[in-house]
Amino acid sequence: MTAPDPSGQLAEQLLRLTRRLHRAQKRYLDPVGITPAQSRLLRTVAHCDHPPRMADLAQRLEVVPRAVTTLVDALETGGSVRRVPDPSNRRVIRIELTDEGRRILRELREARRAAVEDVLAPLSTAQRDQLGSLLDELMAGPGPSH
Repeated sequence: MTAPDPSGQLAEQLLRLTRRLHRAQKRYLDPVGITPAQSRLLRTVAHCDHPPRMADLAQRLEVVPRAVTTLVDALETGGSVRRVPDPSNRRVIRIELTDEGRRILRELREARRAAVEDVLAPLSTAQRDQLGSLLDELMAGPGPSH
């Protein structure tokens, strides 16, 4: 019989936790009527100082430009974003949030908070702080980021 592989067990636990968090978020996002990818795009646009170009969004989201076009098309149809010409170069299109997009972002924040609370419910405040510190260390540590 082989000895247990602690690193393998940790990796499996992290993967299972990630899947659980994704399922919880999906459950809370469905009533908002938005996909997780659309949610990421809206949050990314909201965190930009100025309306971003499509290429900027593709780079920040680490996806191909065509994927951003598809997401923007769907969000524009739903009234959450709009394409606007760049004031200094009318050939460049920028993406900005609409009032509806800001309203949806507020709903998304609440949905994400509820989903995370579902997953973290068994932990005390001290345990959550400890988990956050450990995750920060892992994210900042050496190794490839992808």
